[in-house]
This record gives sequence, C-alpha cells and structure tokens, in this order.
Amino acid sequence: MMGKTHGVRRPGTAAWDLCNVACGRFEGFYEYGLSAWDVAAGSLIIQEAGGTVMDWTGGSNWLFGQRIIAGNKPMCDFLIKEIQECFRKDELTV
Repeated sequence: MMGKTHGVRRPGTAAWDLCNVACGRFEGFYEYGLSAWDVAAGSLIIQEAGGTVMDWTGGSNWLFGQRIIAGNKPMCDFLIKEIQECFRKDELTV
C-alpha cells in the first residue's frame, strides 16, 4: 500500500483514525483485527458525514467482522481493490 499512497499513518486508536477520516484529515482507513468497540463510534461519525464504511469484501459485516475499510466512495473502491489483491480470499473474512 505504501507504494500506491502518500503514506499510511497510525497516530492513535481506530476511533481517532476514523474521526480523522470523517473530518477530512485522512482520505481513508483500513484495518483488521479490530473489535466492535474500536470502530462503532468512529464509523457512525463517518457515515453521518456522508462517508462509506464496509468490510474487506465490500459488505456490511465491518462492525463484527474484524476487517474494515472507510472513507469516501472512490477511496473505498481503491482500498478494497488493493486489499483484495494483497490478501488471499480466505483472509478477507474472519
């Protein structure tokens, strides 16, 4: 991902990262191994701001599926394409 972006940042918790996406500081977010309490509030804020939240298959199991992509629609499309190229199909879900 580093070669296709201007960088990957992790300044704090997933909730903080998602809020930074919602307010436009970051363009997108992806992560795995997270719990519902890590992503619930920040994802709601993104959705309220008009952003998109999905799991790594493009579905809606991001809250409990431990895999999340968030951002605007074009960024989510880019991230899901890159993630699906980098991970085996069985690694896209828990």
